[in-house]
Amino acid sequence: MKIGIVCYPTFGGSGVVATELGMALADKGHEVHFITYNQPVRLDFLSHKLHFHQVLIEEYPLFQYQPYELALSSKMVEVVEKHQLEVLHVHYAIPHAYAAYMAKQMLLEKGLYVKVVTTLHGTDITLVGSHPTYKTAVEFSINNSDVVTAVSNNLKQTTNGLFNINKNIEVVYNFIDVEKYNKAEDEECKRAALAKPNERILTHISNFRPVKRVEDVIKVFYEVQKEIPSKLLMIGEGPDRKKAEILTKKLGISSKVFFLGNSTEIDKILCYSDVFLLPSQTESFGLAALEAMAAKTAVISTNTGGLPEVNIHGQTGYLSNLGDVNDMAKNAISILKDNYVLERFKLNAKEHTKKFSLQNILPVYEDIYKSCYKQ
Repeated sequence: MKIGIVCYPTFGGSGVVATELGMALADKGHEVHFITYNQPVRLDFLSHKLHFHQVLIEEYPLFQYQPYELALSSKMVEVVEKHQLEVLHVHYAIPHAYAAYMAKQMLLEKGLYVKVVTTLHGTDITLVGSHPTYKTAVEFSINNSDVVTAVSNNLKQTTNGLFNINKNIEVVYNFIDVEKYNKAEDEECKRAALAKPNERILTHISNFRPVKRVEDVIKVFYEVQKEIPSKLLMIGEGPDRKKAEILTKKLGISSKVFFLGNSTEIDKILCYSDVFLLPSQTESFGLAALEAMAAKTAVISTNTGGLPEVNIHGQTGYLSNLGDVNDMAKNAISILKDNYVLERFKLNAKEHTKKFSLQNILPVYEDIYKSCYKQ
């Protein structure tokens, strides 16, 4: 098939999933066209069936905010018309599903027809879409998509609770390329470069936005390192990084915390890790937790959103109430203090990721694309 993928080209979960999906589809022989304002950070052009079309936004003094949706819709029309795309798979309701609807209407004027699959990822529903300014447009965009998917049961329930949705939302979990993490595990993992043999390594990966509660990560680690010799790896960039750095200095643990910035080699970094910390205010799914589990890492997280569907309490890690730093620290210590217990949690985490393997999820999306033309 000829498929267009529209996403945010960033390190966030939705962009990562969309990019990995596109590359996997191209590997299966589909022709895939990414349509966005920058090249997605994880996009690898090794496949000749993978294409990127940049959305250019002209700046006019008249506009305080440049109309990205208009430029995106026009680019979708151009790419669909030129390359005869059959499906537009848009990730995020706002602005992508809305722009796709407009593109679809413009194409109809030209006698062309394209199907729209919308995948909801969370922030587009829980933080942006529920705002009165956008609610009507989000509801309209969802209801006028040909197929709608959500990345967790929790997100499906939340969407149906916030909006008047007149179609079934299909749950398709985010996925992981398990083989990539198996390869990273098989390669030499130079753990000694970061920690002594008797030290544990904890990790956090995010975009450091307030919703990720990175100061809670530091507070949990502060309690852990009092009892367990350990180091903390902080991967990512964002508005709250500075707050986290200041807190590490205030608590006197700067020498034990490494801020590594953004990385495209998450699998290699995670091979160092024993426990992954994710104290988020909300997660529609928790892709970072899944990536950690694929790298054989136990997870300490909050019990919000879709996280309980990914992190199984007492098996792959532990779940705590939002903001309960002491409980998260206690749970982390209980895993880290015993080699046998730690290894059991690590093996359970890795085994659980098979449910979310690329090999299982990719055919589901292929069937969804085909089903569009059976409706």
